[in-house]
This record gives sequence, structure tokens and C-alpha cells, in this order.
Amino acid sequence: MLSSLLLIAGFLALGFFSVPLLGWTAWCAVFLFWWGAPLWLWIVLGIPALIFNWHAVRVRLVSVPIMRFLKKAGILPVISKTEREALDAGTVWYEGELFGGNPDFARLLNEAYPDLNEEERAFLEGPCEEVCRLTDDWMVFQKRDLPPQTWEYLREHGFFGMIIPKKYGGLEFSATAVSAVIKKLSSRSIPLGITAMLPNSLGPAELLMHYGTEEQKDRLLPRLAAGKEVPCFALTEPHAGSDAGGIRARGEVFQDEDGELKIRLDLEKRYITLAARSTLLGVAFKLFDPQNLLRRGTSLGICCALVPADTPGLVLGQQHDPLNVPFFNCPFEGHDVVIDMDALVGGAARIGQGWRMLMEQLAAGRGIMLPAQATAGTQAAARITGAYSVVRQQFGMSIGKFEGIEEPMARIGAMAYTLEAARRFTCGGLDGGAKPAVTSAIAKYNFTETMRSVINDAMDVLGGAGISRGPRNLLAHAYFAAPISITVEGANILTRTLMIFGQGAIRCHPFAENEISALEKGDVRGFDYAFFGHIGHVVRNFCRSIVLSWSRGHAASVPVEGVTRRDFQRLAWASSRFAILADVAMGTLGGDLKRKEILTGRFSDVFSWMYLAAAIMKRYQVEGRSREDYPLYRWSMDYAFAQMQEAFAGIYQNFDAPGLGWVFRGPLAMWCRLNPVGSRPRDVDGQRIARIMQTPGELRDRLTNGLYLPKDPEEGMGRLEQAFLACIVANEVLGKIKQASREKKLPRKKPSSLLEEALAARVIDEADVALVKRAEELREDAIQVDSFSQEEYLATALDGGWGVG
Repeated sequence: MLSSLLLIAGFLALGFFSVPLLGWTAWCAVFLFWWGAPLWLWIVLGIPALIFNWHAVRVRLVSVPIMRFLKKAGILPVISKTEREALDAGTVWYEGELFGGNPDFARLLNEAYPDLNEEERAFLEGPCEEVCRLTDDWMVFQKRDLPPQTWEYLREHGFFGMIIPKKYGGLEFSATAVSAVIKKLSSRSIPLGITAMLPNSLGPAELLMHYGTEEQKDRLLPRLAAGKEVPCFALTEPHAGSDAGGIRARGEVFQDEDGELKIRLDLEKRYITLAARSTLLGVAFKLFDPQNLLRRGTSLGICCALVPADTPGLVLGQQHDPLNVPFFNCPFEGHDVVIDMDALVGGAARIGQGWRMLMEQLAAGRGIMLPAQATAGTQAAARITGAYSVVRQQFGMSIGKFEGIEEPMARIGAMAYTLEAARRFTCGGLDGGAKPAVTSAIAKYNFTETMRSVINDAMDVLGGAGISRGPRNLLAHAYFAAPISITVEGANILTRTLMIFGQGAIRCHPFAENEISALEKGDVRGFDYAFFGHIGHVVRNFCRSIVLSWSRGHAASVPVEGVTRRDFQRLAWASSRFAILADVAMGTLGGDLKRKEILTGRFSDVFSWMYLAAAIMKRYQVEGRSREDYPLYRWSMDYAFAQMQEAFAGIYQNFDAPGLGWVFRGPLAMWCRLNPVGSRPRDVDGQRIARIMQTPGELRDRLTNGLYLPKDPEEGMGRLEQAFLACIVANEVLGKIKQASREKKLPRKKPSSLLEEALAARVIDEADVALVKRAEELREDAIQVDSFSQEEYLATALDGGWGVG
């Protein structure tokens, strides 16, 4: 019995520490010798050991037959050309550590966390502040457009050329700086943020910088940087949304009367932001050469071209109305649109590379723009609800003192902390040269979903003040816009169920992509390395998941001490469990896994929250692990682990792999419930977050850093902040009166009704009375909501409305 336990313990240790196969062989030999094994057992076990340790023999006797079987059985997924280009786009970054099951936390701690340089900070504090001041969000919605002075300011100060190199007249900002600019602009006005976002996202400038010819760069990039050209990019069509590779836009190569090769385009695009205002349209289409004039075949694949908006045959001018949010989002058509060959991005040399161009640029871009906008909305909600919960009173007290209000406030504040952590972490990776497609997909999905949830919570706290539109309303426009970011740059359902785990399972797995590639190429030696490396990977994660599960993560070696140590250990435990479950799913379901979208969605949830947890830990370490920040850190980490636990439980309860389903739904599901990775955050930590949001000072300001905060008390945010600060000061005065009532110096009444008596008793002075009265005046003003006369209300209605009966 003892020897059997030692053998099992030895196997677990060998797997846990990733000992090579030769070490396993030696361990087995020691036990065979100790047990006095007969010669026949040495032979039976020794021959396989020799075959598997002797590489040349293993390749011939084992790997070749396995390759033949896998090809015949079709177990591994078949990857199409477009899927391959999407998978190959970008790079693998820290998410690969989490997917692999044994994350290197030293690498996490050493990853860059860059801040803005002096030039970028000056831009954020100068032109950004000014363009926000020029923009009245209520009037933008009423007038259905940014004011002319805002458009002009954006052009003159380089907002459309933030990503363009300085040698072409651009600002050449880092990803961190671009994200910070978009965050600030979006906190002022969502249409303002979107307008600055698009020229610096996937579009003509990005494509030219990476794939354009030198002539194209020299000709167009300076004009784009100066705002002389307003760009857009057109990919989506009526029949090609999430399935962007299914576009029907068509270009045909032909020879004109002068013998020049040209392209004739026919296309129908929709949901194209800035199209109606653009002067230069980036267009994705499928190129055909029916006469084979280019000598490359008749079907040449997806291409990208830059087409001037005044080209004959283009039909522009229509506009969508996306949930009443006034930014230019438009359909357009093109019929017999003739362009030169040099209109192709990169010229003829880049024909057929359009899909790869798009995927490579989206691999990075998804992690910058929409996450910045979502962070702005979430942080603004935290600042607004914190102030409003102090100013607004019901039942004789500020509503922020009610636990029912503290609960959603905790979620809002913690999510503001989480998204800012992940924004900075992700941008740091991008600035370091990574183009992590899977990380960007995680960011796009989770940021936009979180912002939608946070805005709902904030609307619940503000109640009528949130739903009554007008200049005073600080939430309604964000509420309108929340679903828009859900649908663009890959609809969130697609992103969660297919991209995060589906792409991650190939790109982030240390061996899966190499196995598939070797199988496709018939590369026996490459397959042998990947296949047996994969087996070793599975064995390691199987052993790690057992050891870490039984020890609840304590067995994990991590490079930190103190209150965060257990979080690093629990993340190591979650990663090992995720990795072995992912391998079991891939091994048992094979190519069918990508059709099990509910299951892959749950894997995506675990993967996403592991990444967000890593970002939270990184932020807390970088910012000095202060005690003041700990409630935000603690609640955020507990919530992340609770989300992982919920997703793990869903995987176990619904795993339908042949022959293994009952194991997962029965004993493993029970063990998951009895031995959870995490549980919901404690109420006391949530209440501490609510107090942080209701307390003016450096901590509240850091939680909501980088927003545009107008000081003008005639503006909605300025008015609320002024009332909030006054109420805080007044509460200190009222606290003196309460204390006097406890000491029986004053009657036990509502403190605000005892001002004169408290003054007479010298508990407070005249200045204190003035402070309280002024706070009540500001409170009264701040809680008012907008109302309109019939004439004012109908002023923006079509033909003045139906009339009044």
C-alpha cells in the first residue's frame, strides 16, 4: 500500500514539475527494482520505454501511424484559408501563459505598464480638454452632429492623425496615449469619441502604414494627418456581417481603351462610420480577373482599395440612425466604379492579401478603441453615482447609506477599477510590440459587456434623474449607445463563442497549431515534436490540476508575499484546471468543438476572467499595493474568481464528451461545488467601495482618472460635483449637531432642523449655518431634472409633431 502511494505521489510530482520522459522512465525503473520485478515485466515495460525515448524509432513506429489515423478519422479540425489567415493574424502575448496552465507570474510582474510621455500628457491636458470644452453633448444630440468648431479643432490639432508617424505630419502616439485620448473624449460625448476613434482605428491610415507603397504613404498619409482627407473603411454588407469573409462586393480587372489595366467595382455596404463625411473610402472586396490579364488566375481573393469619395459611380449621402446616437454611420453603394490598379493598398503586389491585412490590424485595434470608450463610460458612471448617492436624499438620509444602493455601487466601482487595470495592461502589451488577437477579443467583449451592465446599475441608482433627458442628464446617452459597441468589430456573441476560445485553443495552446500545421503539411518530425509535446503538456496539467485542487492552490510557487499571494496561487490553480479541461474538450470533441458554442462560451468566460484577474493583480502591484486601494482590489479579484467558478460549474454540468459525460456531470461537478476556485465578494468590501465613491479625495479621483470633468456649475457634471462637495462639508457640520444630540446638549431631532438651536448652544457658528444652507440650495438644484414646454419639446419633432388637440 505504501509503495503504491509513493508511486502515485512520484508520478504526480514528476508531472507537476514537468520532468522529461527519461525521468519518468528512471522513476519506473527504480520502483521495478525496489519491487523485485521479474524479468518478463522488465521486458514488457522496457520495450515501450525504449521506443518512446529513442526519437528516430518513435517517429517511424508511432508518429507515422498516428498521423495516418488522424488524417483518416478527421479528428483534428480542418482549417480553411480564411480561417488560417485569421488565426495567423497577430501574436500571442500573456494570454498564452494563462491558457498553458502554468502561468509565469514573474513575467506578469515584469511586463511593461507604460504611462504617457510629456508630449502625450500635454496633448491630453491641452487640446483634449479644449475640444471637450467646445463640445456640448446635449446640443450634439439636438443638432444631430458635432458643432463646426469641434470638427475644425479636431482637424487642426491632429486628432485624425494620432497613429500616423511624425515624418508624415502625424502625432505618432503610443497605444496607451491613443486610448487615453479616446477615453477622455468619450467621457465628454460619445459622438466626439467615435469621430476621433475611426480615423485612428482600422482604416486607410492603418492600412497604408503597414501595407501601402512608399508612393501611397507619401501622397496620402500627410493629407490624412492634417485632416484634409477624412477616412472611413467599408467591410460590412447586407449579407456579410459577422461572416465578413462572405462579402459580395466585387471587383473585375479589365483593360481600358488605352490598354491600361483597371478595376471595375460593384458593391453595397452598410454600417460604415463616417462614410457620409469621408473623402477617402477604404473598401474591401473580392477581386476577379475573368480574362486572366494579370496571369494569376481568375479568382484573386479579398483586396483593399482606397477610393476617393467623388469617384463616379459611388452613391453616398444616406445615413443610419443607430439608437438616436448622432454619429455618421452610413450605407453606400457603388456601380461600375472604375479605379486604377494603384488604388489597391500596396499595389498589385498585395493582391489577395486583404483578409490578412484586416485580421492583422483588428488583432491590435480591438484592444484600444472600444475598450477605451467602455472604460470612460464605466468610470463616469462610478463618479456620477457616487456623487448623486450623497446629494440625493430619501427617508431623511442620503440614498448612498442604504445597502440596496451600496450593492450596485460596489459593482460599478469595482468594474471601473477592473477596466482601467485591463486597459492599461493591454495597451502596455501593444506598446511593447505585441499584437495579441485573442487578448484584443477578450478586451472588446468584456469591456463592452461590462459597460452595458454598469450603465444599467447606474440607471437604477439615479432613477428618474437617469431617464429624464435634457442638459442635466448624465447617463441617458451612454445608455442609448451601450448596445452599439456590442455589435461592431465582431458581434459579442460571435466574439465570445468562437473567437476567444476558438482562436485561443489554436493560437494560445503551445502545441495545437503546430500539430495541425504538421498534419496538413505531412511533416512527420514536426508532428512528432508537437504531438508528444502535447501529451507531455496534458500529463503536466493533469498532475498540476490534481495537486493544486487538493491543496487549493497552496502548492503553487509564486513570486509574491503578503495579501496578494493567495490570489496568485488561486489563479495558477484556475489556469491548470482550465488547461486540462480545454485539452480534454479538444481531444474528445475534435473538430466538433467549434460547433459546441455554448460550451466554448463558458471556456471563454473562464479565459476572460483569468486575463482580467491578471490585469487587476498587475495594477495593484504597480500602484504600490496600498491599503486604501485594497477594497477595490479585493472585491474585483473575488468577483473574477466567482465568475471563473460559475463558468467551470457550467462546463462540468454540460460536458457531453463520449464516454466521459457522466464523470464530468457527476463526481467532477460535485467536487467543483465542494472545492470552488472562488466565491462571491463579501458585502463588507462592497460597502467600503461605496464609501470610496462617496468620499471626495485622491482615491476617488484615481478611480475615475482621465475623464473630462467640467468645473462650470452650469453644466450637469459641474453642478453635481459642486453639490456633492458642499453636501460633504455640510455633513461634517450636521455631524457636530448629531453628537450634541447624543450628549443631550440638543434635542433628538433631524440635525438640519436644529441649526438655530445648535447656533444658540454654540455647537456650530454662523459660517457652519451658511455652509449647510448653501449645501441645501445646491442639493435642491442638483436633483432637479429637465422639463420642456410643449413648444420646446416639439421643436425637434418632424413638422412640429401632430399638433395639440
